[in-house]
This record gives sequence, C-alpha cells and structure tokens, in this order.
Amino acid sequence: MLRASSEATETSVDMRAVVDGEADSGLPRGDALSSFAEALVRRSPDLDAERERLEAAVGAAGLIEAAGTAANFQRMTRIADAIGIPLDRDGGEQGAAFRAGLGIDRFAGAENTPTAAR
Repeated sequence: MLRASSEATETSVDMRAVVDGEADSGLPRGDALSSFAEALVRRSPDLDAERERLEAAVGAAGLIEAAGTAANFQRMTRIADAIGIPLDRDGGEQGAAFRAGLGIDRFAGAENTPTAAR
C-alpha cells in the first residue's frame, strides 16, 4: 500500500526502510513514523515515548491517523490469516522479485504466504 500510495501521490519512497531501520524512507517525519510503528509492533516498553515523539512531529491528528492505520493493518492481517485468505497471486514474478529485493520472506509472517505465491 505504501508503494501504491507513493506512486499515486508521485512521492519518492525508499521501500528498503520497511525492513532496514538504517534506510531513510524519504517521507517527511519518516523516522518518527517508523520508530512508532516498530515500537507498536514489538510491543516495546518505549511505546509511550514513541507515541509522544510522533505526536510532537505530526500533531495529535497525525498520531491518531498513524495509530489507526497501524491498527487496521494488524486487523486485516489477522482476519486474513484466521480465515485462510490466500495471497493475491496476480503479483507473480514481479511480487516475488519485490519480496526478494526487500528480504521480506525472512520474516515470520512469510510462513502464512502460500509457496505458490512466493
């Protein structure tokens, strides 16, 4: 979705930032967004501090939007995994090349991806 939205808004985004904490996404305040997302996913004890840092960077409305977006991704993934929705196979070779380039298949969630889609 980040790739699609960046293309739609003609914004340059370095997708490596999704899997590499040292990479600069190129997004405004991307470091605060990334740190918040990482703390949220990892259930870090630093989550409150990251939430405050993000709010200082993007304001209360931006924090709410970021938190809602992260929660929605968690919800969608859990529902899809629970009911067995298969990965969209239309990505084909392009999707496989994209995942390989970012090293996404090394994450635990890749176990839920059917091998035919990989």
